[in-house]
Amino acid sequence: METVLSPLAVATIADLSKRRLTIAAAESLTAGMFCASLASVPGASAVLRGGLVVYATDLKHRLAGVSAATLQKMGPVAEDTAAELAEGARRTCQADIGVGLTGVAGPATQGGHPVGTVFIGVALPQAPVNVRECHFRGSRQDIRQQSVDSALGMVCDLLDQLGY
Repeated sequence: METVLSPLAVATIADLSKRRLTIAAAESLTAGMFCASLASVPGASAVLRGGLVVYATDLKHRLAGVSAATLQKMGPVAEDTAAELAEGARRTCQADIGVGLTGVAGPATQGGHPVGTVFIGVALPQAPVNVRECHFRGSRQDIRQQSVDSALGMVCDLLDQLGY
């Protein structure tokens, strides 16, 4: 079976390669889909450092370095959590850019957040972490794919906006 490459992943790999920047991710609801999307593109090894699958809340703290205080006060699905996931991915994987993805893919509401609520954090060098709250619709798989696509687009948009 031939893999269909995501146009957003192809564009992200090309953009990062041109700018000589590396990327890593800490993924909760996407459970590795973001990194897998990038890794499917030829040439990804020049820019993709790696990723952390932190589906369980305790792993967000232990592997990605999300503070226990943030997890207790804000919860695993929160703006601050996404920001700390992005910074943790960047730090742990020694990448220029870190991406954090956390949210609710379903089937039920989590921590007061309805299904489809997703927070995406992007940590760039010498810039504050940018976090976007998204609300997606569809199946679990649809929500997870939309999360990956939004994160890829967000990385490219921020690189352009901030002039990297």
